[in-house]
Amino acid sequence: MSRSAPWVAVGTVLASVLAAITVALLPLGSTPASAAAVRIMALGDSITGSPGCWRALLWQRLRNSGITDIDFVGTLPPQGCGFTYDGENEGHGGFLATNVANQNQLPGWLSATLPDIVIMHFGTNDVWNNIAPATILTAFGRLVDQMRASKPSMKVLVAKIIPMAPSNCGDCGQRVINLNNAIPAWAAGKSTAQSPVTVVDQWTGFSTASDTYDGVHPNAAGDQKISDRWFQPLAAAISGTTPSVSPSVSPSRSPSRSPSASPSPSNPSTARCSATFRVVGQWQGGFQAEVIVTNTGTVPITGWTVTITFQNGQIISQLWGGNWSQTGGTIIVRNMSWNGNLQPNQSTNFGFLSSWNGVNNPPTLTCAPSS
Repeated sequence: MSRSAPWVAVGTVLASVLAAITVALLPLGSTPASAAAVRIMALGDSITGSPGCWRALLWQRLRNSGITDIDFVGTLPPQGCGFTYDGENEGHGGFLATNVANQNQLPGWLSATLPDIVIMHFGTNDVWNNIAPATILTAFGRLVDQMRASKPSMKVLVAKIIPMAPSNCGDCGQRVINLNNAIPAWAAGKSTAQSPVTVVDQWTGFSTASDTYDGVHPNAAGDQKISDRWFQPLAAAISGTTPSVSPSVSPSRSPSRSPSASPSPSNPSTARCSATFRVVGQWQGGFQAEVIVTNTGTVPITGWTVTITFQNGQIISQLWGGNWSQTGGTIIVRNMSWNGNLQPNQSTNFGFLSSWNGVNNPPTLTCAPSS
């Protein structure tokens, strides 16, 4: 008998033990590289991202239906929806599809996240700004071309957008209908066998009276309807998708914000939050802004109050994602029922339209948590 045989046997045993230890040490929920998840990007505006809880419901339903090899991706972080979910997204409050296309903003988001499927509910702000359907669809076409440059076999799900009835736009309801009526023919002309474009009807059966809280943004009932409409087309798209390789560098989960953030006192044993302001778009006499509220403490919070102080006579005309009041240059914004609960490091946001005259300096902000 060879003297080396026992050592060979010992080496074999050690290799088996080390392999077992390696498997045991894998983080819970991790999967081998060969079992890559299908990467899904939700692209749009505040209906998708602020807080966009239909994404949370959709992710939950996919998982509960056994569709678990999925990864929702985006450069924006998840927001509070009452339970933990995979919430990265590209739902940019106040953004116009035409601007995103014309300013080539999408390629950077694509290269950072490498999606296999894009689900797109976009165009609400374009409609609000009275941009013609043909112009919006030209932008859609450019966005699809950019998606295919990222992945030639990209699957694209495009929504007929939900109806809208904002108090300051009596024509918006018909403008949405005009855009939606043009989407199917555009999609048929843009779709290919390698990269299909599927239309998902989010308009039919959706009520601005009962499914939104302001005529534009979905409430809990609206989120459920949007999730339900996405589910079957997305499940079908996932079943026939070969996953991409993950990016070698994880994208930043939240873009830089400007210009000021004022956290509450930094005692680590207490709840605290911060509020960060940025201008989304500005025109003569008016602007649109977004405020990101983040739980910067180590314990959950159940609500928040943001105080915004302007010095140049800015007057808010409309605000979404919060309950608000204004006295002079001071605006008090409190959470809605659906965006007050935030875990540590979790964020939500609200947006508003305001006037300005002469000077539009940024405000100061403070955030007070409830726990």
